[in-house]
Amino acid sequence: MKPCSRRQALTTGSLLSALAAIGLLLPTGARAADGAFAAKTVDDALKLLDAQPAASSDITLSAPDIAENGAVVQVGVQSRLPKTQEIHILVEKNANPLTASYTLPEGTDGFVQMRVKMGQTSPLWVLVKADGRWYSASKETKVTLGGCGG
Repeated sequence: MKPCSRRQALTTGSLLSALAAIGLLLPTGARAADGAFAAKTVDDALKLLDAQPAASSDITLSAPDIAENGAVVQVGVQSRLPKTQEIHILVEKNANPLTASYTLPEGTDGFVQMRVKMGQTSPLWVLVKADGRWYSASKETKVTLGGCGG
């Protein structure tokens, strides 16, 4: 197989980036979660994700007990469940609770970390799909300064 030139590599990379930017190039899991981002309640998001999770002590949800600024709340998720496939983060009292969805390639560590916006004190939920089954963990974070317009 003949290696491609630098010009061909740049052209191909630019084309793939453009397709991803306009939403035509997404992994299948990302397309499945798209509708759940419009959900107005956690229950609606669970239905759209087709998830009926069981609580699991193999999921660690790290978030502050008190967030001084709801605009930037650091959240981390560690899944020790074998064959972790997806991680979803929900903020129950936000207008749209589903905040983030990650599809993990096989063999990837079940760990994500991000900042979320919280409009008010609320439970945080994490859903983990591992080996075809759904699991969850939750924690309440108190917000002292509103993040969604406060």
